[in-house]
Amino acid sequence: MGSVDRGSWRQLSVGVIGGGIGGLSVAIAMRRAGHFVTIYEKHDFAGEVGASVSCAANGTRWLHEWKVDVEKGDPVVLTKLINRDWKTGEPVSVYDLDDYEERWGYVYNMFHRQNMHSMLMDSALGEGEGTPAKLVVNHKCQDIDLETGVITFEDRDTVKHELIIGADGIGSVVRGIIDIHPAKKPSESSCLHANVTTEEAVKLGLVDYSKHAALEYWGGQEGKWDKIVLSPCNGGKLLSYYCFFPRAVGDYTNQTWGADERPVEELLAPYPELDIQVRSHLAIGKEIKPWRLWVHEPYPYIQKSMVCLLGDAGHPMMPHQSQGACMAIEDAAALGILFSKEYFTGSISEALGVYNDVRLPRVTRVQSAAAKAAYNINERIGFSTNKDMKTYRVEDEKNKLTIEEMNAYDMYEDVKEKLAVRRGAVYSEKYSKGLPFGLQLPSGIVGQS
Repeated sequence: MGSVDRGSWRQLSVGVIGGGIGGLSVAIAMRRAGHFVTIYEKHDFAGEVGASVSCAANGTRWLHEWKVDVEKGDPVVLTKLINRDWKTGEPVSVYDLDDYEERWGYVYNMFHRQNMHSMLMDSALGEGEGTPAKLVVNHKCQDIDLETGVITFEDRDTVKHELIIGADGIGSVVRGIIDIHPAKKPSESSCLHANVTTEEAVKLGLVDYSKHAALEYWGGQEGKWDKIVLSPCNGGKLLSYYCFFPRAVGDYTNQTWGADERPVEELLAPYPELDIQVRSHLAIGKEIKPWRLWVHEPYPYIQKSMVCLLGDAGHPMMPHQSQGACMAIEDAAALGILFSKEYFTGSISEALGVYNDVRLPRVTRVQSAAAKAAYNINERIGFSTNKDMKTYRVEDEKNKLTIEEMNAYDMYEDVKEKLAVRRGAVYSEKYSKGLPFGLQLPSGIVGQS
């Protein structure tokens, strides 16, 4: 299927609700597609809180396509995924990433959230292709008129946009405005997050995990909720720990991210038998805060009228596949493609309909896989390939998510195929749902019925 008549393309006024990683990503994609973008952030500054952000090849490729200065984000380039024995710390399952860039074209980055946010903000608001986006702070969305595109903010200010993108996170206001009311339940696990500086750990004679340049896990093999996840970031200077345990041990469902810090004793209490080396790291943890975990059922749609959802606003997922940020970046990329001069005919309705068709199946699949990986690390992308490990088991061998399915995906082809269906045209490329014919998946070979 060829591109559309470029004479039918038109420049849009785009409003983005939310100035986090997803909001900035879509601002970059849409300004590069030729549109005027304004980001509305509810706080006085669009600053992210938190710690590490995982960005695998399926996310990193778009950063490079958008010409984002990735080095500004000071990432750690991961070389391994390591699952360790809960008590001894010995490796149980290792997935080597040595040939990762050669296979997929891009590295697996681990960013510090604030650094990634700053990096994306530079690309959204600074010099580059297209008109720089504008950032308006202290503007919390209250309502959107789905007939006129008028946004009303809490201070009663109003603005009008032709396209509105809800990137306002897991507590999305925009989601409710388009009549999506989530069916959700608290996760069976709770999580405390802590930061440890490599400098302090080394001074105390503790293991220097930064040298591994690895995403490391303790536990998760036995169908239990106890699991420690170590993510090195900030060039290896910071070690970001996510500490999971049964909700019965500590319930933070009424807490919000960024709540008051918790004492280190509370962090250590669930783990009396944990590998002493990593437990010693947790004992010097700082900024210990709860992470509220909810399981959302997939939403029936992610667009209505001139409004669409992006990232956690449209598909909140458990963190256990480390794909949340990548899925938001992919959402942004899809919108950038669909509203580009190559494919946008001037019909916002058509473009958002295809956005829904392209994104909803993929994000729903990742949501489901993330929920499974919460209590079985073998379901995690990478480890799901290590079938020769004696502890290996998955719920459904033919339906597991693999690194091949995530990284071989070609969004351009998925968009072209879905557009062809909408327009009654013939799509003859050797791809199905963005995956190349001949790709071996657990469910079979793509293109062979």
